[in-house]
Parts: sequence; structure tokens; C-alpha cells
Amino acid sequence: MNLRETINNDVKEAMKAKDAKKRDALRLLTSAFKQIEVDERKELSDEDVIKIIQTQIKRRNDAATQYKDAGRDDLLQIELDEIEIYSLYLPAQLSDEELSSALKEIIQKVGATTAKDMGKVMGMASKELSGKADGKRINECVKSLLA
Repeated sequence: MNLRETINNDVKEAMKAKDAKKRDALRLLTSAFKQIEVDERKELSDEDVIKIIQTQIKRRNDAATQYKDAGRDDLLQIELDEIEIYSLYLPAQLSDEELSSALKEIIQKVGATTAKDMGKVMGMASKELSGKADGKRINECVKSLLA
């Protein structure tokens, strides 16, 4: 069973359990999948689904920050709940140590020595660590390793 089917089944389970919060969050996610399929006229792979989930989490984080700044704790909590639900479908995230060691290997492969080589490292790291670490975390770690 692929990730998309798992999410569709979880929507049905949430409906049966009358879990409106989970049901609504997953419906938003499935509508994002359908939108991409229609726009790009393609069948989504698990990798595509993970990228969409990451995009949705990033959007929720941005919205949560804005709600927090505006003092809207009610809306903030909705965003945080959706982030928590979506995170369940992502692959396990790398710890800081694992990320650092993976990036050290990539830096050696690319032959990077200074911060000027950051683009080469980020290009390869984004491909190899896709879904396993957030781009922002990768960027910060690469900066510290090349400094």
C-alpha cells in the first residue's frame, strides 16, 4: 500500500471514529494531492506525496507564526494540530548527529572546502536527504560545517 492509499484509509477511519480534527486535516491534504494531479496531469508517487506534505507543514508553520504574533491562540492550535497529524506520514527525521555525518560525506564527495561551495553541497544534499531532513536544517548544518 502506498502512502496516498494509507492517507485515504486514515480519512475513512477518522470518519468512522468521528475524529473531526483528523478527518478535516487529512481531507485538506488529499485535496492538495488532487490539485497537483490535475494541474500537472500525473500520478503522484510516494516521493511526490512526501514533498506535498512537507510543503503543507511549512505553510502551517508560517500560519502558526502569524497567528501567534496576532495573539490568535485558537487558530494557532488548529495549525499546530494539523502539523502534528501531517508529521505522522513523513519518514523518520534525521537526528542532528546523523544529519551532520551525512552532510560530511556529501561535502567529501563534492570536494567542498569553503562557503563558496555551498551550492554544490546543497544540491546533492537536497536530493539525498529529501524527506529525511528539513531544508532549513540542512542549510544551517552545511553553513556550520563549511565555516
